[in-house]
Amino acid sequence: MKKVLIIVLVAVAVIALVGFMVYKAQSGYTSVLTGKVVRQDLATIVSGTGQIKPKTYVNVGATAFGRITHLEVKEGDHVTKGQVLARIENVQPEANVDAQRAAIASASTDVSSYIAAEKTADANVEHAKADLEQKQLDWSRAQSLYQQQLIAKQDFDAKKAAYDLAVATLAQTNAAVVQSKAQTESAKAKVTNSQAMLRSNVDALDKTVSVAPFDGIVTNLPVREGETVVVGIQNAEGSTLMTLADMSVITAEVKVDETDIVNVQLGQPADVTVDALPGRVFKGHVTLVGDQAILRSTGIATSQSTTGTEEAKDFKVVVTLDTPNSDLRPGLSATAKVTTAHKPSVLTLPIQALTNYAPEPLDSKGKPVTVSASTGVKPVTPVQGVFTIKNENGKLRTVFVPVSTGITGATDIEVTSGLNEGQEIVIGPYKTLRALKNGALLKRETAKPAASNPASST
Repeated sequence: MKKVLIIVLVAVAVIALVGFMVYKAQSGYTSVLTGKVVRQDLATIVSGTGQIKPKTYVNVGATAFGRITHLEVKEGDHVTKGQVLARIENVQPEANVDAQRAAIASASTDVSSYIAAEKTADANVEHAKADLEQKQLDWSRAQSLYQQQLIAKQDFDAKKAAYDLAVATLAQTNAAVVQSKAQTESAKAKVTNSQAMLRSNVDALDKTVSVAPFDGIVTNLPVREGETVVVGIQNAEGSTLMTLADMSVITAEVKVDETDIVNVQLGQPADVTVDALPGRVFKGHVTLVGDQAILRSTGIATSQSTTGTEEAKDFKVVVTLDTPNSDLRPGLSATAKVTTAHKPSVLTLPIQALTNYAPEPLDSKGKPVTVSASTGVKPVTPVQGVFTIKNENGKLRTVFVPVSTGITGATDIEVTSGLNEGQEIVIGPYKTLRALKNGALLKRETAKPAASNPASST
């Protein structure tokens, strides 16, 4: 029993000694997460949320007053251009059309009658001309015979009267022709007027039938059969029968934060996802970038707002989908991710590795100098860079390297100068990285270590 106890005590002592030696060996080391500078494709993404909208949609309003007798479609139906959507009672317009057609038929008959009368008048003129020609010959012959005293004065006067009557008859028949032509033109004008009124009545009748102006889908149907609809007059809004959307061109209208809108431009590619269709991505491109800021709390443009409070703002961005899909519906919630920049095969590092570091001022012997007004030493301006890792005889130390950066991705940022591919760098934790010093001893960790005070270089 005593031997067992002695063995246990010796084992505990050995474990304690080993633990103390390990702790002593690791004191002065800072536990950090590390990564490497890698070469990869990098893209800058700007996200916005909104909803699916058709590029073209229209509210089909009532074009005639009356009761809805037939609704030919229901909400969600696909319709084609010219398809009948709804019918409104048409008893009065149809009666007006029938009455006007009857009036045109009557007026056309009058025209035919006047044309026949005109032809009769023309025939009378020809008859009067022939009669006048005969009477003129008789009158000329009578003049010659009278001068030779071969006929009596009575016969001479009779021939003169007959000639004068033939002249008057011709004038009368010519006047009758003019009158007949005038009557014909008047009757034709009445027909033209009746035809114009018929077109008006037919138009009123046609307006009792609503048809689709283009191929689309019925997205809203606020009325029912039997309801009475009215036409808009001046400032009074008329009844809306339904809303029709042209789904041949589909857009995602989203709002982008004001800090990101400066990077969004027309034509940039975008990936659109829809909450109702998980796992599917719709390709598109930016077709509109709004120039009016929209207040996030009210959705009103800043130019229309009467308040002067400062608050977060968004801008409208419209992404047109490259390939329309029949599964999409107006109003579905959508998220658009716009690629504002893209570079293939560039050096990158994790964004969290970047830090602003101001090295301590040193004297001529390389020892740290206190920054104060009495010593005249001014603080060093912080420089953007990363802490690289250098192996010195088996010990890992930090070496701060200033870097220049380019475009920013979701988790990585482009390195334009200062680093080479494959270099190992410190990427965290954030609190440790913020307090890390140049030349500090390091210990790699595979999991995120608890933040500790980093040791200064020795």
